[in-house]
Amino acid sequence: MTRELTQVPHRDDDCRPATPWQRIAETFRAWRTRRHEHAPPTSDTESPAPEPVPGANTLWRMRTTVQDEPGSLAALCTALAGHRVDILSLQTHPLAVGTVDEFLLRGPAGLPSSAITTAVESAGGTDTWIERADAHDLVDAPTRVLGLAARTALDAAELPLALRQLLGRCTIRSRPAPIGGGRVPGGLLVEGALDDTVMRLRAPEGGVITVERPYLPFTPTEFARARALVELDARLGPRLPHGRDELTLAEGSDITVRRADTRDLEAARAMHERCSAHTLKLRYHGPLGDADRYLNHLLSPRYGRTLAVQTASGRIVGLGHLLWDGDETEVALLVEDAWQRRGVGTELLGRLVGMAVEAGCSSVYAVTQASNTGMLAAMRGLGLPLDYQVEEGTLVITARLGEPVVTGAEEIGRASAP
Repeated sequence: MTRELTQVPHRDDDCRPATPWQRIAETFRAWRTRRHEHAPPTSDTESPAPEPVPGANTLWRMRTTVQDEPGSLAALCTALAGHRVDILSLQTHPLAVGTVDEFLLRGPAGLPSSAITTAVESAGGTDTWIERADAHDLVDAPTRVLGLAARTALDAAELPLALRQLLGRCTIRSRPAPIGGGRVPGGLLVEGALDDTVMRLRAPEGGVITVERPYLPFTPTEFARARALVELDARLGPRLPHGRDELTLAEGSDITVRRADTRDLEAARAMHERCSAHTLKLRYHGPLGDADRYLNHLLSPRYGRTLAVQTASGRIVGLGHLLWDGDETEVALLVEDAWQRRGVGTELLGRLVGMAVEAGCSSVYAVTQASNTGMLAAMRGLGLPLDYQVEEGTLVITARLGEPVVTGAEEIGRASAP
């Protein structure tokens, strides 16, 4: 994963005026943009090549466009063989004119990418793109697509992650349907739209999913695969893993930790009503009236995963959100006042971080205030390296996920049999 994979979890794209909470979110996004500028992936030829190891090999992913005529593929194979490069797999993406051939290659460790590109272009390839690959790329395309479909079928929150794994480094943004049941923005056709490096897909809930990959144009084949994955999500409707854990806190109270979504909206609003103004302000950083307004957005599996803590009577007393936002996935907690300092927040945070590790995230961040001692203690309790940044009075704590966190997240995060 790279910093280019960006989800926007707290944004409403309708025409209403920005709230103070939205302005804070925009300020923080601007800070992250300055900290990690978005750019195409760096070419391997720009960094010094490592010392070659006798008998070692390097894996490469490469795309090139060739004429759709007999002998064109044979010419490429011959050129690659001349550099002792093996073709491990090949996919073809037909175009209106020509064909995009996608290769998984294995070449000598000392062979630079520029030599491979030169050989391919001398054999008739054009618009050649190449990058380093790893062992994960050895899985063939049909197997990978079926695995992504299975993950999406079990958990609605998997769709953004599945699209990223299907399409590689890309920016994914979800735009909700207009308030009041208006038409989809831009009059998008049901089947979506493809425009070179941007594809737009009709979201299952009526909005639009936009996927951008500036460094490599999408092919019609990739567009069809992404559309099929979104259509599968739409047909299956709302769904969550069935796993849940029953725990006893240190002070003796029994709680249940489970996944939550928009079907828990009313119970979450009821928890808001029981929370003090101070607790809500620490969580939402803006006018208290905005808290309920954004709950439906935060509970949506389109933007991440939510865990709920409920009592033996079924009352929700804590919510934890893991919101997809590229490498620096956001974690956010809200615990009802009467249940604070009992270990509920620590339990939620540990499970959310475990989910982030499982999803392949390299870090998580929390946006809070220096006065929020509970969140500070919970982040420090993770036992992970922490970075602190202050932006206009807002404290951003980033935890680097170097090692898996041992929690019960796998039981809650993954689907189990009904």
